[in-house]
Amino acid sequence: MRKVEIKTRGLSRNLFTGGYHSAFKGRGMSFSEVRVYQPGDDVRTIDWNVTARTGEAHVKIFEEERELSVMLLVDVSGSSFFGSTGQSKQELMTEICAVLAFSAIANNDKVGLLLFSDRIELFIPPKKGRQHALRLVRELLNLNPAGRGTDVSGALQYARNVLRKRSVCFVLSDFLTDTFEAPLRIFAKRHDCIGLHCWDPLEQRLPDVGLLRVADAETGALHWVDTTDPDFRRLYNRQFEKRKTLAEALFRRAGADFLSLPTTDSYVQALLHFFEQRAHTIMHG
Repeated sequence: MRKVEIKTRGLSRNLFTGGYHSAFKGRGMSFSEVRVYQPGDDVRTIDWNVTARTGEAHVKIFEEERELSVMLLVDVSGSSFFGSTGQSKQELMTEICAVLAFSAIANNDKVGLLLFSDRIELFIPPKKGRQHALRLVRELLNLNPAGRGTDVSGALQYARNVLRKRSVCFVLSDFLTDTFEAPLRIFAKRHDCIGLHCWDPLEQRLPDVGLLRVADAETGALHWVDTTDPDFRRLYNRQFEKRKTLAEALFRRAGADFLSLPTTDSYVQALLHFFEQRAHTIMHG
C-alpha cells in the first residue's frame, strides 16, 4: 500500500496533475445565462426558443463546472489476475487507478470506484480527499472477488443508474468480451468515457515451448495446445489483434476514447500523451 502510494502520488503530483486538468477541464459545462448575440459568437450556441420569442438572436452562455466527478470502473474477473512478466494486469490497473485518483484529488475533484466481474463486486461513490483516495487504492490491493467471469454490460448499466451527474469514467479491463456495445453507446452519451485496455504480452504472442496445458482463468476449462505449430501461433496472434481492434472500434463508435496498455510498457508515457491529445482537442475544438 505504502509503495503504491509513494510511487503514484509522486507521478500524479509531478506529471499528471497539469495534464489531467488540461485534458478534462471544460468537459463538464453548466448553463449560466442567455444574452444577445454578438458578432463572433458560435452560432451553435444560439438559443432558438428565446430568439423566436424576442425576435432578436440570443445565445446560451455556459461556464465550466468547477469540479469533476471521476469514476473508475475496474474489471476484477479471473483473467485480470494473469501476468507473465512480473506485473499482472490487475497490478497495472491498480497503479493506473491510483495515479488517476491522486490526480483527481489534487485537482479538487471527486473520485469513485466500481469493481466488477460477472457481478458488481463493490461500489464506492465519488468523494474528495486524500483519505478517500487511499481507501480506493486499499480496496484495489485487497481484492477478493466473488465472481470470475466478465460482464462489462452490467457494470455500465449499474454505473448509469447510480451516477447522477455527468462524470469522467475510465473503464479498465482486458476486454475479453465484446457484448457491451449497446450499453456503452448509451453510457457514453451521458458520460465522458475512456476505455483503458490492459493486456499481457503472452496474450499477444505464444513462444515455441512445446505442448502446453492451459487453463481458462474465468471458466477453469483445461486445454492442451501445441506451441510448436507456427500456424497455431499465427492464429493465436491474429485472434488477439482482432479482439483488440474490435474493442477499440466499439469505443470509437460510441464516441468514447480508447487506450491500449501492455503490462510491459510505460503507462506513464501513454497517459501523458493521451492527456496532451485531449487538451489539444479541447483547445482547438
